[in-house]
Amino acid sequence: MISLFLDTSTSRLIVGVYKDKNEIYFDNSEAHNDLSSRVLPKIKEALESVSLTVKDIDDIYVVNGPGSFTGIRVGVTIAKTLAWSLKKPIYTVSELSVLASGSKTRFTIPLIDARRGYVYAGIYNKNLKSQIEDQYILLEDLKKLVKKEYKKEDISFVSFDKLEGVEKPIIDVEKLLSKVKVEEVNPHLVNPNYLKKTEAEEKLNDKKA
Repeated sequence: MISLFLDTSTSRLIVGVYKDKNEIYFDNSEAHNDLSSRVLPKIKEALESVSLTVKDIDDIYVVNGPGSFTGIRVGVTIAKTLAWSLKKPIYTVSELSVLASGSKTRFTIPLIDARRGYVYAGIYNKNLKSQIEDQYILLEDLKKLVKKEYKKEDISFVSFDKLEGVEKPIIDVEKLLSKVKVEEVNPHLVNPNYLKKTEAEEKLNDKKA
């Protein structure tokens, strides 16, 4: 069973290839402004490096958010197209579970900077079971919640963004694929999970109010 893993939701472009959920290729590199033109060549490079072609893919895992609106759209569109054209199963994964995947602490709080003091955040235990629903929340409110409910020695904050008191995440897709329960989705029904409205949608709603 050959699985393709694709994550374009943050400042990183992550592509992995897995055989029976064991890693045979993994690349985690900076996602530059030319992300849309880099993803397909990177997938081709990944498959060729392990002597495979796109026709060898048996299923696809794609991160559908939260994170960069543009990045999410790029990854979801490519994954949906591949799944539909190859007639292969597709599964969606939360970016926050990806960020938490390599943590060794009892509880991990993955963060994505959403600007203006807000973050996308979740809380996961060491088996990657979600303790609270992934959400868009003020960072200060999240810290108050964590301080009230969790012991300091049991938690770690992780993020690729430059946030105070936050560690850089270690990504462990093997663990993610073995621990996280996902359901197959019709490719046509795979959509981004932004956790909040786009800025344009918010401005439109403000005008209507």
